Amino acid sequence: MKKRILAALLAAVMVMALLAGCGSQKDDKETSGKATSETQKEDAVKEMTDVTLNEVAHSIFYAPMYVAVEEGYFEDEGINLDLVCGFGADKTMTAVLSGEADIGFMGSEASIYTYNEGANDFVVNFAQLTQRAGNFLVARDEMPDFSWDDIKDSTVLGGRKGGMPEMVFEYILKQNGIDPTADLEINQNIDFGSTAAAFAEGQGDFTVEFEPGATTLESEGKGFVVASLGEDSGYVPYTAYSAKQSFIDKNPDVIQGFVNALQKGMDYVQSHTPEEIAAVIEPQFPETDLDTITKIVTRYYDQDTWKDNLVFEESSFDLLQDILESAGELDTRAPYEDLVTTEFAENASK
Repeated sequence: MKKRILAALLAAVMVMALLAGCGSQKDDKETSGKATSETQKEDAVKEMTDVTLNEVAHSIFYAPMYVAVEEGYFEDEGINLDLVCGFGADKTMTAVLSGEADIGFMGSEASIYTYNEGANDFVVNFAQLTQRAGNFLVARDEMPDFSWDDIKDSTVLGGRKGGMPEMVFEYILKQNGIDPTADLEINQNIDFGSTAAAFAEGQGDFTVEFEPGATTLESEGKGFVVASLGEDSGYVPYTAYSAKQSFIDKNPDVIQGFVNALQKGMDYVQSHTPEEIAAVIEPQFPETDLDTITKIVTRYYDQDTWKDNLVFEESSFDLLQDILESAGELDTRAPYEDLVTTEFAENASK
């Protein structure tokens, strides 16, 4: 009898021990699972990559990029983006070549110039954002029946010699039978971004302005938009993203993530109204009221400014070099296969 009781007690002790062991394993697994989850979160934070992007100007013209910033698309791709304004393609290119910036956003003519100058670690274009010029011709008076012949014998505040704004402007003049050097005077001595203020102070008969400069002059009653260079020049590869070949080679995943984020921004502007786009990018332009932002976005939206993908096609690159040659800024054409890669944009658009 005692042996039976002892055996029963021993069995009970063993069952309790077994249950305790199972409970301990469960607790260990839960603790381990929590620890693993926390570690994964920490790893995710550690995997964020700092990327400095130098943009040629901070303009509503580049709305898809600001949508990507404001909607968190870069963070989704593991990129902590530092956006810096270079105030001119020459300054943006200098920042990229010096390593001050990882990626540059500017007219692709700058990459052609540096390539032809013999740069060893030259800059390669990997994504095209805009497909039309983003500037407008502003006159002092309303000119509802404006034609390009009206610009003859006038003084125009233009852009930097060799820069895309100026070259596209001169390209349009030539397409309309106007000699940029003989038929009018183009003032190219005013710094980028200061032409609107100079025009408002009385300099020039016309000025070539980006937004919000053009709309600001209109709202102040000091100028009137009479022509869109984007519409009159046709489809032009106006601005693109580029980086040194060495940076692309060392950081293909970063470039792909960057382009993925941009493509999401492109998709957004293709599927939303100007009002919705303006509301998203409003924080990027605290000095501009929402109604003005909406008006500018609508202007760009209506002229088909933004591509639906980021692929920089060879035909566009050829047209760009045609414009450079027409402006007398290009003696030797650069090879498309050296200065453009479409791999990342094609992957992002799939």
